[in-house]
Amino acid sequence: MNSCVLMAKIVRTPQLRYTQDNQLAVADMMVEFENSTPNSPPCTLKAVAWGNLATDISQQYKEGNEVILTGRLKMNLIEKQEGYKEKIAELTISHIYPVSGETKSSNVVNLSSYKSDNMPNTSDDSHDNFDDDYPPNDDNSNGKDMDNIPF
Repeated sequence: MNSCVLMAKIVRTPQLRYTQDNQLAVADMMVEFENSTPNSPPCTLKAVAWGNLATDISQQYKEGNEVILTGRLKMNLIEKQEGYKEKIAELTISHIYPVSGETKSSNVVNLSSYKSDNMPNTSDDSHDNFDDDYPPNDDNSNGKDMDNIPF
């Protein structure tokens, strides 16, 4: 399954346009995210939304907004005028969530207020303390006695 979750900053304001045949809304924007290689410039990626989501994105988001995007990653093959082909990645957005509280949207999930009755309550002291499972470190072992590891 092709599914991608990306935390990024919008670096080009979403541009709304419509398809010629059935006037379906399409919004595209450029987003930027940290490079996994230290001391490297950030990576940029084209992100595209379709239909009502495209309209919502173009009305509610702008350059500088930090967002979490979910969608499908796609590789496009582009023929350049110089005669070579280039692969360019594109994210087709299925959901967008603002990282900060600047944008209001009907499809925003506020994780800090989410609470499920099925989740255990971790605020009480009734849970086992995993440190109690380990034998105490004596002065002779210097933390290197591998025979005392409980697994």
